[in-house]
Amino acid sequence: MSAKVLRIDVKDNVLVALSDLTQGTNVDFEGEKYALLEDIPAKHKFFMNDMSTGEEIFMYGVLVGKVQFPVKIGSRMTVENTKHAADPYQYRKANFKWQAPDVSLFEGRTFHGYHRENGEVGTANYWLFIPTVFCENRNLDIIKEALYKELGYAVDDKYKKYTHALLEAYQQGGDLQAIDLQRNVTNVGRPFANVDGIKFLNHSGGCGGTRQDANTLSNLLAAYANHPNVAGVTVLSLGCEHLQAKQFKDDLLAINPNFKKPLILLGQQQSVSEEELIKQTIRETFLGLVEINKVERKPAPLSKLCVGVKCGGSDGFSGISANPAVGHCADLLVALGAKVLSAEFPELCGVEQELIDRMPEEETARKFIRLMSEYDDLAHKVGSGFYMNPSPGNIKDGLITDAIKSAGAAKKAGTSPVVDVLDYTEPATKPGLSLVCT
Repeated sequence: MSAKVLRIDVKDNVLVALSDLTQGTNVDFEGEKYALLEDIPAKHKFFMNDMSTGEEIFMYGVLVGKVQFPVKIGSRMTVENTKHAADPYQYRKANFKWQAPDVSLFEGRTFHGYHRENGEVGTANYWLFIPTVFCENRNLDIIKEALYKELGYAVDDKYKKYTHALLEAYQQGGDLQAIDLQRNVTNVGRPFANVDGIKFLNHSGGCGGTRQDANTLSNLLAAYANHPNVAGVTVLSLGCEHLQAKQFKDDLLAINPNFKKPLILLGQQQSVSEEELIKQTIRETFLGLVEINKVERKPAPLSKLCVGVKCGGSDGFSGISANPAVGHCADLLVALGAKVLSAEFPELCGVEQELIDRMPEEETARKFIRLMSEYDDLAHKVGSGFYMNPSPGNIKDGLITDAIKSAGAAKKAGTSPVVDVLDYTEPATKPGLSLVCT
């Protein structure tokens, strides 16, 4: 690698170290020499100028922090000398014009997916188990244990065999350090070749909290059930919980009035015994698996794809490498008529104005402003804030403030217009890029 540093935007007043740089190194950049006053690890930044207390720090062309006390040119940006800062934002009529990428190479291309009756196409064919309340988690664990291995979906056999081998070595006085994983473990053949898996959505809600929490959970679980990757659903309820099975079904039909997937609703308090409930659940689900196994993959246009982008374990290089690459893919998908969903509003802090300017509709922009403000206010009410978002791992790898993390994270969403802003659990209905409040 010939370049030692990178300036992401011409407005930036910090440089990113592309490899470990040692104290005393003279860094040449665009005709200037920068003598490093301390070691600068790869992914971290150093100042291009002497900085005064309160002076603004720019990266990715946006405000990402302010200096806590005077620092010298060539000093490393740290959590000690930098505090989070982000520009205010507002709705304004922007003359945003998007230059869509050339997608001629992908036009007419297809993927093999599972076509659903509402016109959506899944990339997988799953059976879903949903408890309306945490009280049913134990029953689902029993059902999972009964089904996973017998139907060929267990993936942990190698660890069971490893444990067994350690036990045998211990009993025989053998060398435990010499025991390794058996990586050639084969799972039981899957009898349902067109069923990609069975998934269990155990959770800790449904009762014992606020009714609002139960309502949100109901909408979330209904969205899972309606997801095009889901072919059938088993719902277990207790009977006395806040989140009633009827509410779940009503919310599901509100999302999709013509829901036609196999839907099994069973209640423990309506069953003669726990054993009978579990037996009935397994039997009816097995019959459902027989039905969805008849569904086969068929070609679908790329416009039927819906791709979500969110947290990827960010570090100081994510915003200049992987995230822009993902963003370019997002732009290609949008240009082809597909949906792209970008989540995690705390990781949009500092780039709000850029996103607002990309929203063609004022109503969309104002909804985004409202959701961001409400989110920030709620965080502060519990003694937190967006500024606390970076984890120790983020900071260790150069993401010193939330605004730095956000400016890089937002690159995953590409550069296309933002056609919609969705509150938590709201379904995506419009082709193009949508922001999802999570």
